[in-house]
Amino acid sequence: MRVNRILLSVSLVVVALVIQVSVLARLHLPGAVPDLLLLTVLGLALVYGHVGGALVGFGAGLLADLAPPADHAAGRYALVLCVVGYLAGLVKPENGRLKSAAGPMAVVVVAAAVSTLLYAGVGALVGDTAARHVGLPGLLFTAALYDLLLAPFVVPGIMALARRTENDPLAETASAAQTTDISTGWVAGGTGLRIGGQRNGLRVKAARARVARAGRIKGVKRL
Repeated sequence: MRVNRILLSVSLVVVALVIQVSVLARLHLPGAVPDLLLLTVLGLALVYGHVGGALVGFGAGLLADLAPPADHAAGRYALVLCVVGYLAGLVKPENGRLKSAAGPMAVVVVAAAVSTLLYAGVGALVGDTAARHVGLPGLLFTAALYDLLLAPFVVPGIMALARRTENDPLAETASAAQTTDISTGWVAGGTGLRIGGQRNGLRVKAARARVARAGRIKGVKRL
């Protein structure tokens, strides 16, 4: 991953984790907790692709595993977000831009369900049966509902930031200048090259026009 991707990903993941732990987790909503970290990984994966999504998901999940008040084995959520980021990156559009909101909303619902099931499955393997006591169907429904309601306020903004960091302003400026120069040449001379004779001819015509205009103003009769 490039440096700009790493810096943006780390910043967004840290902010999302702080908000989720300090705000969303304290709302005491029924069922699951809105997963802002998952939505952040999804937004980045839809721009960076499956490899970038897997790396961001793993890093975000590992940070969540180590951050207090985590009460599960380290690496559990890292595995979940790594898989989810990889799968979300597979549906990345070719140009990184989405034509409608239906696609991202479907990705959010599927990702919420997959992350909940995978988290519960990994927990069952390590002896954590908390999901059974809470009720897995209720967790699936509330996780998908909360993430779906939160997604329109998170995913588009993250994707816009990620796309902006992917662009090189210097390269865009140089490309635009080159395009303008070439198009000007096509209009002036029929080719992409500037011809000195044509420029001189235009200057002579402009000078003659100024002389003629001056003569008419002074009232001099010209033959």
